[in-house]
Formats: sequence, C-alpha cells, structure tokens
Amino acid sequence: MYFSPRDRKEYQVRAMERLKAIRLDKDKMTAMIYPVIFGGLIIVLWQTEILHKIIGADTFTLPVPNRIVKIIIDNAPAIMRNVKATVFVALGGLTFGSWLGYFMAIIASAFARWGVGGLTVISAFNAIPIIAIAPIMNNLTKDFSRDPNVRSMLAKILVVMITCTVSMSINAYRGLTELKPFSEDLMRSFAASRWTIFFKLRVPNSVPYIFTALRVSVPASIISAMVSEYFAEYIIGVGRQIRENIVLAQYATAWAYIAAAFAIGVTMYVILLCAEGVLLKGRR
Repeated sequence: MYFSPRDRKEYQVRAMERLKAIRLDKDKMTAMIYPVIFGGLIIVLWQTEILHKIIGADTFTLPVPNRIVKIIIDNAPAIMRNVKATVFVALGGLTFGSWLGYFMAIIASAFARWGVGGLTVISAFNAIPIIAIAPIMNNLTKDFSRDPNVRSMLAKILVVMITCTVSMSINAYRGLTELKPFSEDLMRSFAASRWTIFFKLRVPNSVPYIFTALRVSVPASIISAMVSEYFAEYIIGVGRQIRENIVLAQYATAWAYIAAAFAIGVTMYVILLCAEGVLLKGRR
C-alpha cells in the first residue's frame, strides 16, 4: 500500500502519541506499585515482629496490626463517632478557609499595588504553630455559646480555617494573575470588560491552582483538626482520643485511632484527586 508523505507523517505522529501514552500509563503504574509493595513489606515486618527488633520496640507500645484491627472492630461505634467529629471539623475549616483564601486572592489581584504585601502578611500566619493558635481560639470562643460542644467545634473549625486560608490565598493569587502571554491583551482588544476578563479568563485560569492549594490544605486540615482537639473543651475527636489513650497507657487503642486518622487522610485525598481528574480532564 502506498502512503503519501503527508499520510506517512501523520502516521508517525500518531505512533509517537501512542508511545507517549503507553509510557505515561507505565509510569503511573510504577508510581502506584512501588509504594504498595513497600507498605506491604512494612506490614509483614510489623506483624512478624521483625520490625520491633529492628527499631528496639515492644508489642505493648507498638501493637501488631491484627491487634489494632481487632480493637477497631470491637470499638467501631465509638471510633466512628470520633471520626465523624474530626471530619466535620476538617471539612468545615477547609471549606471556610478555602473560600476566605480565594476571596483574599481576588482582593489582592484587584489591588495589585498592595496585593503582594497583603499576601506576605497573610503568609506570616502560616508560621504560627497550631499548638499556639488552638488555646487562643478556645479563649476567644468561650462566650459564644453555653453549649461546650458548640464552643469547642467553633474553636476547632477556626483553627483549621486559619491553616487552610494561607495556601489557598497564595495559590489562587497566582492563578488569577499569572495568565498566558497576551491572553488579557487579546480580550481587551475585543473590548471585554473587567468583569468579563475576570469570569472568562482569570477564574478558569485559577482552577488548577485551586487544586494545588487543596492538595496542601486537605492533609493540613486533618492535622490541624486533630491538634486542636488536644486543647478542646469538649472531649471528642480522633486527636483527643489519641492523646487520652496515650496518657492512660492504652497504646493499642491509641494506634487504632491513629489508623482511623490515616484512613481519613487517605480517603479525603483520594476524593480530591478524583475530583481533580474529572474537573481538569483535558487541561493537563
């Protein structure tokens, strides 16, 4: 069969695209397989107590996995109640913090002269330890309600909100201002208004940056929620249960709640990656 030079070139381009797709799929599989193998190896060493000999630990402070799983099954209702409280705080603070951070990014991009300086001040909040913010928020919300559960939840959500606001404001500001070359000039040449440029150009351009911020904020929200629970007035939450059980030397139960915290983090991050894959499909 005879191929013209144009057909031959198109065939070569398609072949190269298929090879790139195969290599990309192979890299993705490799990136998934190696961590799974490593994690499985750690669990085997842990269960057979070889890990205990390597790090010099005992089965009292570092219980074997089947002991932890048994405690999770036996105490499933109590663990789920604390998991729901922690997830509520993490999601609440993540939502409010992300919206507040994006709003600050809009203000900073609208007033370019003061925008960068304002974001620098906001970034300074990221240097404040969570362990210092949590007691302050507890004192600030002590007169908010007579219900200790309401006061405690509000204080913890505020701690998470402060943690998530910083990353969202910085990344969203980049998405709103770092546009493709000449894209804004092109829209202005079509006599587009500032609102049209904002909604048609700046906001769509900021969407990938939003997910970049959420990749940082999702793990930070869980960590912030659990640390804030150490100082909370109302004794509920995964972080508080880890602290209480370690104080009581109930290390197996503490490890069960650590496993629950791990499950929360992985689940929320996987949901984020799935949402990112759907919403940003074709924008890689």
